[in-house]
Amino acid sequence: MIKFRIMDWIKAERKYLFQTYRRQPVVIERAEGSWVWDVSGKKYLDFFSGLAVNNLGHCHPAVVKAVAAQLKKIIHASNVYYTQPQILLAKELVVRSFPGKVFFCNSGAEANECALKLARRWGSSQNRSEFISFKNSFHGRTLGALTLTGQTKYQEGFSPLLEKVLYAKWNDLDSVNRLVSDKTSAIFIEPVQGEGGIFLADRIFLKALRELCNRKNILLVFDEVQCGMGRTGNLFAFQHYEVQPDVLCLAKGLGGGLPIGAVVAKDEVAALFKFGDHASTFGGNPVVASAALQVLKTMSPAFLKLVRTKGERLWEELNLLHRDFPALIKEVRGLGLMVGIQLSGPGDSFVDFCRQNGLLINCTHGTVLRLVPPLTVSGREITEAVKILRRAFESVK
Repeated sequence: MIKFRIMDWIKAERKYLFQTYRRQPVVIERAEGSWVWDVSGKKYLDFFSGLAVNNLGHCHPAVVKAVAAQLKKIIHASNVYYTQPQILLAKELVVRSFPGKVFFCNSGAEANECALKLARRWGSSQNRSEFISFKNSFHGRTLGALTLTGQTKYQEGFSPLLEKVLYAKWNDLDSVNRLVSDKTSAIFIEPVQGEGGIFLADRIFLKALRELCNRKNILLVFDEVQCGMGRTGNLFAFQHYEVQPDVLCLAKGLGGGLPIGAVVAKDEVAALFKFGDHASTFGGNPVVASAALQVLKTMSPAFLKLVRTKGERLWEELNLLHRDFPALIKEVRGLGLMVGIQLSGPGDSFVDFCRQNGLLINCTHGTVLRLVPPLTVSGREITEAVKILRRAFESVK
């Protein structure tokens, strides 16, 4: 590969790519475990994990081995035919989530689009066509997923959106009850809002939602695109709440770094789709399915227990920061290794400081530093990251 300077790559990106990403000035060349290296050789501790995608770290050896083995067999086969990795992956997802069936696609937005179609079909025989989502939510950038997203800043300039999506207040059952009608087909919710700033659903609230949906014959859809796949310390976030959805949307961490989306739906919901009702050319691709299968195999109960322990350690160290910088940090919140630091002001300068000092994080909602390190992160790496964060706060104090 031709060796360009960093600014050469940045200029080439601006010339040849849609300008849809406000990128940080890092051109990543290679990665391993919790670390990435840019084209100049500078090393960074990655506490962003490709936006909660690299849950097993970068280039996990078992995932690389599984992918390499599959590449030698077959890279792609049409879903007109059967492939073994896809079937084995679907079985593993069902066994570890709840009885039902799986549809494979390529991203979280696609998973939510599939769930939208299922919900529309669910309500069609009963003349139900309304959906309820939540303010501050994020479900993706495609038109349907964008409509579900309860943040107007993402929707500006893309009207008209889908009709009849209503937005309830987060953790407010009265708000939901005011919106529910005999037209309501489904309720969509993230058990932990990620892009919205790392806000956890209340346990009593989620249980009440489940009871409401049971009474009213409404589908309950959990979007675990970001908070699923071990991120919270359980394989799926719903397992913390002991509330089972009718439909579960997954992506990001499922593929070990490769693009995949999945929808797990209870049998009676999955049965709503007949031959030809939905499809994805690359959904369940054998290479990606092999990677995802290895991810699930790696995320054993012992592995997930260790994730919870690491989450507690990160939480303890960040709470010390909160204690020491109360004027800068309003709150630390999260679950497992999905943590948000609520600042009293804008966070971009902290992101810049951390990057310049070898730590990659991001800021969401303008004032929340989001930490989603690899689940394989070591205790030493957690301590190193918090040291850099401390220096960032000290630079302001």
